[in-house]
Amino acid sequence: MLLMPINMCHPGMRLAKNIYNDDGMVLLAVNVELSQRLIDRLFTYGIDYIYIQDSRTNDIIQEDIIQDETRSKAVLEIRNTFKKVMEDSNKRGAVNYYDIGRNFRDVMKMIIDDLSAHQGAMVMLNNMNVKDNYLFQHSVNVSIYAIMLGISFGYSRENLETLGLGALLHDIGKTKVPLGILRKPSQLTEQEFTEMKNHTTYGFNILKDEPNIPLLSAHCALQHHERINGSGYPRGIQGAEINEFAKWVGLVDSYDAMTTTRVYRRPLLPHEAMEQLFTGSGTMYDQSQIALFRDKIAIYPLGITVRLNTGEFGIVSKLNVTVPHRPIVRVLQDESGQELKEPYEIDLSTKLSTLISEIGEINVGEFDPDESMPTIF
Repeated sequence: MLLMPINMCHPGMRLAKNIYNDDGMVLLAVNVELSQRLIDRLFTYGIDYIYIQDSRTNDIIQEDIIQDETRSKAVLEIRNTFKKVMEDSNKRGAVNYYDIGRNFRDVMKMIIDDLSAHQGAMVMLNNMNVKDNYLFQHSVNVSIYAIMLGISFGYSRENLETLGLGALLHDIGKTKVPLGILRKPSQLTEQEFTEMKNHTTYGFNILKDEPNIPLLSAHCALQHHERINGSGYPRGIQGAEINEFAKWVGLVDSYDAMTTTRVYRRPLLPHEAMEQLFTGSGTMYDQSQIALFRDKIAIYPLGITVRLNTGEFGIVSKLNVTVPHRPIVRVLQDESGQELKEPYEIDLSTKLSTLISEIGEINVGEFDPDESMPTIF
């Protein structure tokens, strides 16, 4: 399979992996043949990359570390919970959410079990979901990243559940922020940004007194925008004053936000987002936490097209767990653009003079469209 930018896809290509809607349900299934209408609609819905079938790379398969059932249940629970809190915003008096902790207990167990079964794997959460509401998918992604890091760090099961809950609910305070601010496609005014920053305090106030939510999870909502040099909000605390769980959540929250399509900018590729995080190493983010995160993330996702500094074109065919920035590349075209009859692989961890010079925006050739394609949308 190839991981292709949606703007490089052509009619006649076939999907190699499912595409999901905002509820985590399958929208387009494997083997669906793309028309220009489908491609345009996917672009409109915020899909950045899709996996397509390719005879030269049929043996390259990305294994999902989170089962479809797990993600669907997590997205549905977070969607229902956030919507309930939004609806309750207009009610007078105190509102209790005794069921939040109970509702997410099964979700936490499923995510922890899925990730525990793939402890040696590198995480790739590609943007293969329609983004009708960024907040729900983002919350689930941040929880997956945080639990994965917690497992690698050696946290107990109890601590993983606390961290996972804090990550899943870190943005629950945004349910109290006006939708006009949340969905504004341009830069926020100073007053609007002040209100947006209040989501950390709103979230803490929602969670802090709930008997089924650990207080440390509530502090993830409060502190995930604090930074170790004191430049964050809401209180401008620094270093050891920031809860360790909140530091993990703040780190992965930033990464997922950078790698996801937003109404006001394109997403960064994983290696670009990681570079951004490292610019804040030791000032905004804890150095050791960034280092662990780097070692667990597929900086160059499996199947993505790349151009080498030699001029050759290929795709990432395997990941090097010990050196994530030096994957194995299957070369498909030579430096003159000629298709190779016998593709070969280069291990960039051993061939140090060969580098990836371009990623993603590479045309793999024209596909012959089929006039009899299914109407999905």
